[in-house]
Amino acid sequence: MARLRYVRGEAETRKPGMLRNTVRGIRAVYETDPEIARELLPKPLVNIERPEIFIQMVHVAMHITDDHTMEIGALTMGVNCTYEGVPGAYCFHMAMEGETVVTSGRERFGEPKKIASTTFERDGDHVRATCSRHGITYFEIEGDIGDPVDQPHQFEEYIYCYKGMPSIEHETGFDGDVFLTRLNWKRNYTDRRSMEGKITLTESPYDPLVDIPVRRLSSMQYVEGGSQTGGSILRTVPGEWIQPHWVGRYDDPQNVGKLVAAGEKVSG
Repeated sequence: MARLRYVRGEAETRKPGMLRNTVRGIRAVYETDPEIARELLPKPLVNIERPEIFIQMVHVAMHITDDHTMEIGALTMGVNCTYEGVPGAYCFHMAMEGETVVTSGRERFGEPKKIASTTFERDGDHVRATCSRHGITYFEIEGDIGDPVDQPHQFEEYIYCYKGMPSIEHETGFDGDVFLTRLNWKRNYTDRRSMEGKITLTESPYDPLVDIPVRRLSSMQYVEGGSQTGGSILRTVPGEWIQPHWVGRYDDPQNVGKLVAAGEKVSG
C-alpha cells in the first residue's frame, strides 16, 4: 500500500483547542511618542491615554502532544489599545524560531510572524535576550531580577491581529474578507518578579523597531510558568483599514515609511 503524506491521514497529530506551553521570559512596557502610537494603530482599535508598547521576549516549550515538545524563542511587540472597551495590544511585530510555528500562526490566527534567531540567557539573576534577522541583532533586552510583584499569577490577556489574503491580481487590496482576530492568552505563572534593565533597538531596514523609540521604560518583569494560547475572530473589517500596516509582515527594505511629526528618535 502506498503512503501519501500530502493528504491528512486518519490520526491527527494534535488535538484541537488551546496549545499548552511552558515559558520563561521577560515582559516589559515602554512609552513612546504619542504620534507614533496613534499612527501605529489601525481601525477599529482605540488608543489608550498613554502611548505604551508591550513587549514579551520568551523561551517557550510548546507541548504539541503528550510526547512531542518543540522549544523556540519568541519576540512579541504590540501597542496597547482597546477594542469595544476590552484592553489588549495590537501586535505589529512577532518574530520567532521555526518555520512551522511561523507559517501556522500567520495562516490560522493572522499573526505577523517572521522567522528569526533568538537568544535567551540567564546568569544568576541577570537575564539577557536578543532577536536577530538578516544578520542584524535589532532587539535586545536585559536586566536584573528583583523581588516578587504583587500582581496576579493567573490571568488572561488579549492580543489583536488581522487575518487576510493579499490580492492575487493587484499590488494592494485583499481577496475576500479581512478579519480582526483576537489571541486569547491564559497565563499560569509560578514566578513573577520585578526587573531593572534596559531595551536596545538597533537600525534594521527589515525590522525597523527603532522607529518606535523607547522614551520611558514603564515596567519590566521576569516570569516563569504555564501558558495556554488560542484565538477567535471578532469581525470583518475593510481592507483599507489594515493595508498601510500590512508592509510590516514582510521584508521590504525599500519602504521609506510614513513621515510622522514626532520627537527625535532615540533607543536604549
